Amino acid sequence: ADLIIVAKMEAHGNRVSYFYDNEIGSFYYGNDHPMKPFRIKMAHQLIVNYGMYRKMNVYQPHKATYAEMQKFHSPEYIEYLHKVVPSTDENHFNLGYNDCPVFDGLYDFSQISAGSSIDAACLLNAKASEICINWSGGLHHAKKC
Repeated sequence: ADLIIVAKMEAHGNRVSYFYDNEIGSFYYGNDHPMKPFRIKMAHQLIVNYGMYRKMNVYQPHKATYAEMQKFHSPEYIEYLHKVVPSTDENHFNLGYNDCPVFDGLYDFSQISAGSSIDAACLLNAKASEICINWSGGLHHAKKC
């Protein structure tokens, strides 16, 4: 997928790329979980208000497709993420506990997080960026299955 560049950096020193999707701050892990995605939105607002974005290439990441996520995760795991809702009584893949909550939009959140990480990896591998920032990536310990 082609990357959507939102802002191009002014200087050509270190090539820093920053990934942000406006949707990310609207997800909610629940009262009992310390992770609050709105903090990612707050960090983004600071980056914009302090003009730090001018020193980076800012990208809106693509949402990872089902097929892209299956390159690392099992089809059963991706299918579960796609279908699970907070009212689900069963706990599979270590989801549904306080540490790994099921929340509204879990699959969408996962698509944004994974898409950002994939886009960042592509830029790093192509040597098109030296540093990539994705606050939504690596937030938890998902495994193959």
